Amino acid sequence: MYYTYIAECADGTLYTGFTNDLNKRLKAHNDGRGAKYTKSRLPVVFVYTECFETEHEARSREWHVKQLSRKEKLRLIENKLPDTGTKGEHV
Repeated sequence: MYYTYIAECADGTLYTGFTNDLNKRLKAHNDGRGAKYTKSRLPVVFVYTECFETEHEARSREWHVKQLSRKEKLRLIENKLPDTGTKGEHV
């Protein structure tokens, strides 16, 4: 399984990524090894995730989520539902 996620950083900013192991990725972020963007904004917590069968689907969804405005991402998080037209399953 592959996942697209939105993480909220300590400063309130949002980071979108994908992984095949949510626990390992969260630990990497919080150990300062996850992404350059999150290193100075620790700790991070996952506030939204979607599950996909293939890496391609997860990467595609990551790209689409990154195109959303902050307001749209917050609405996605608040509703805890995938945006329309996705095949991903929210976890």
